Amino acid sequence: MFPALLSVGVGKAKGMLMAACTLLLLPAAIGLSSQAFAHGVAEGDAMFIEGANGMQLLPFIYLGAKHMVTGYDHLLFLLGVIFFLYRMKEVGIYVSLFAVGHSVTLLYGVLGETQVNPYIVDAIIGFSVVYKALDNLGAFRRWFGLQPNTKAAVLVFGFFHGFGLATKLQDFTLSEEGLVANILAFNVGVEIGQLLALGAILIAMNAWRRTAAFQRHAFAANVGLMSAGFMLIGYQLTGYLTLS
Repeated sequence: MFPALLSVGVGKAKGMLMAACTLLLLPAAIGLSSQAFAHGVAEGDAMFIEGANGMQLLPFIYLGAKHMVTGYDHLLFLLGVIFFLYRMKEVGIYVSLFAVGHSVTLLYGVLGETQVNPYIVDAIIGFSVVYKALDNLGAFRRWFGLQPNTKAAVLVFGFFHGFGLATKLQDFTLSEEGLVANILAFNVGVEIGQLLALGAILIAMNAWRRTAAFQRHAFAANVGLMSAGFMLIGYQLTGYLTLS
């Protein structure tokens, strides 16, 4: 996508550092509590989910949208996906693939009661952020002489992102009455939240792209994105080794 980024000169280090720090501080801005990681669900929302009985479509749509808008692991991955996409048609294709993958495993995981270790799934989600940042930097073509199929990668990682949320929902005792409708409504909310979050990201990205600073700082931004992914991986693997 932008192989030349790997040859950025030392003279741009200041701008690179500023952009990298912005991404690296993102988790701190959101909150480094245990609730903030592993698709955490707020206490009030958790109480509602466990106490819900019968169809509660609008509340579950709201909760799904809230999850996506505040789910910075999803947002970091989507940021990486659209970083060098300029045409809305391309953005729509990639985001649709992610939505399909996310929806399939969310519904399958919850309704099929498929158990997956949440720390391992969330570590893979962190890896998806690292992967996309490396892809944006042209690392795979430079290192291996080939370009992986980006559309297939976005779909596959979408599956893992969906499983990440499914594992969290499985922590709750969900009422069987209205369960299918509520989970479908939750998924609809997730996609609405994705559109809202993506719209905000695109507005910010388009404004940034119109400045001369974009080309200078794009390398640093993707390095910061990759670093944030490694932070997520490290946190989840630590949880897996110490708490599982």
